[in-house]
Amino acid sequence: MPLSDNVSLINTLDDLTYIRRRRVIQISAATGIGLLTSLFVARGFAFNIFLIGFISLAVSGSLAYRNHVTASSYVLLGSMSLMLFALAATGAGVFDIAMLGYPGVIIFAALLGGVMLFSGVLSLVVVQCIALTWLIMHDVISPNTPFLSWSHLVFIIVIFSVTGFSVYILVYDIRRLMNSLQRENEKVEQNRLQIQHLAHHDPLTNLPNRLLGERLFVKKLKESQEKKLQLALLFIDLDNFKPVNDALGHAAGDRFLQKISQTISGNLSDKESLIRFGGDEFIILASDVENRQQIDQLCKSIIEWCSSEFEILQTNIVVSGSIGIALAPSDGTQFKQLCRKADIAMYEAKHNGRNRFEYYDPKLDKDSDEKFKLIQKLRPAVLNEALSVHYQPLVDLSTGNICSVEALVRWPQCDGTMIMPDKFIPLAERSGLIVPLGQWVLEQACLFAARQYKKGNSSLTVAVNLSFAQFKDGTLPQIVKHALGKAQLPPKKLELELTESILADSAGNIEAQLKEIKGLGVQFAIDDFGTGYSNLNYLRTFEASKLKIDRNFITTLGSNKDEETLVSAIINMADSLGMTTVAEGIENEATLVKLVEMGCDIGQGYYWSKPLPEDKIELLLQENLNGI
Repeated sequence: MPLSDNVSLINTLDDLTYIRRRRVIQISAATGIGLLTSLFVARGFAFNIFLIGFISLAVSGSLAYRNHVTASSYVLLGSMSLMLFALAATGAGVFDIAMLGYPGVIIFAALLGGVMLFSGVLSLVVVQCIALTWLIMHDVISPNTPFLSWSHLVFIIVIFSVTGFSVYILVYDIRRLMNSLQRENEKVEQNRLQIQHLAHHDPLTNLPNRLLGERLFVKKLKESQEKKLQLALLFIDLDNFKPVNDALGHAAGDRFLQKISQTISGNLSDKESLIRFGGDEFIILASDVENRQQIDQLCKSIIEWCSSEFEILQTNIVVSGSIGIALAPSDGTQFKQLCRKADIAMYEAKHNGRNRFEYYDPKLDKDSDEKFKLIQKLRPAVLNEALSVHYQPLVDLSTGNICSVEALVRWPQCDGTMIMPDKFIPLAERSGLIVPLGQWVLEQACLFAARQYKKGNSSLTVAVNLSFAQFKDGTLPQIVKHALGKAQLPPKKLELELTESILADSAGNIEAQLKEIKGLGVQFAIDDFGTGYSNLNYLRTFEASKLKIDRNFITTLGSNKDEETLVSAIINMADSLGMTTVAEGIENEATLVKLVEMGCDIGQGYYWSKPLPEDKIELLLQENLNGI
């Protein structure tokens, strides 16, 4: 039994003992007052009986006062029944007015004790009545019918008063018990309703949870089908919610979820219900849908509500929302089935840029199945080191010599085909495989660069891309140090490429890790510059030596004047900061000539070479070293 139950039981027993003690004292006092009154009018033998009874009641009250409740109850009831028996025996026998007191004794027994005391007293009363009758019938005693006097009236009044008092406190206890039971019943009902509410509602936002959401779905679907209309299930996921928790704490994150859920639910119509699915995910059930334009407008409104500015802990917070949509009955009629399809559509919205909505399409299921199968194959491939590292040269535009190579991972298949990084790297990042994969690529690149260094390519550096996921556990500096030590590669020959999104993220202790790696002597390059935050403060803070201009600006260099101006500005900015500029995606001589005119330092692209396996890049590097 739990400790709380033991304490409750002890308290209940203490309360019952206290009530019995109080009742014994009350009955002893009331009966004593009655007997004291009778003493003033009683004469002869009756006076002696009343006096003995009064003394017995005093003893009973004293025992009760000292917490000897059981003993006091037996003394009280035994003395009262014997007193009544003595009065009846010396009076009119079974016809004596003392017999009126026996019901009171029986009531007292019911009030003061349990089944044993009550049964014992009742049996004693019955035995006394039988004994009294037998004694009279066998002329052992002779009934003495007294003449009516005021003393008899006083005695009757005393009996009625004491009996009435006992009945009153019995009824009072019953009434109090009924009131207590009613209060307990009300508490139980309130608890039941509260438990039922908690079982069907989210405790943070007080919105319907999945369980109640499924019931609402069934109800709304039935109503919509009766009207031959559709029901839309909108799966909402808040973009960039994690930084809120990381920066302000989970309490602020919870408050934000409360505010945004209140904003959304407060703007919905009576045909739309908001449900919290879990975390920062919500579901909206919209019934009586006639056409997609109706849902389009609702989604646009939701995106606008999600993008509102919320003040949390004196901080203005703005996020966005990605929405996936599934329609019933066209996409299915089961709640879980539609949730899954809307979830797939939501991830498609995130993949297409976030802060937008997408409808479920059967081809998304096919893509999802393919990704699932691919990740099942990727895990053993990473663990068994079944991938390969290819290298693409970076060319010094002033000399035409290869000055560096970028390590790029590839996934060869048994049939001779190759799965490209854009297919499996996002899956590796999502599944956590990017950490062991990234460590393996880093080690292979360092070993390759060390071999080239020993072969005479002393100026060659190797560049390795980093993923945000590699910073999460805080062990990246140790991994880099281990890879350099394993390959015996000078740290300045290793260059780590960072995207602007990594530099902008304040979570994961990234800045401290980058400073520790920088302390080893490793160089940094900013990759895909111009597509992210493009904050000059990042360039100064992390002391990057290279700035890689994203290929999207390079491939259209000759045809887009605006991008030409932008590329020129980036090159000039990097030059003013003492940084080397690298242009990615050079595929033709015209682009090369243009970049040389702009003052770009290094080029990379198919114009020189595609990424090559180790044996082929070695030949290219050897030719470059020999000046061929």
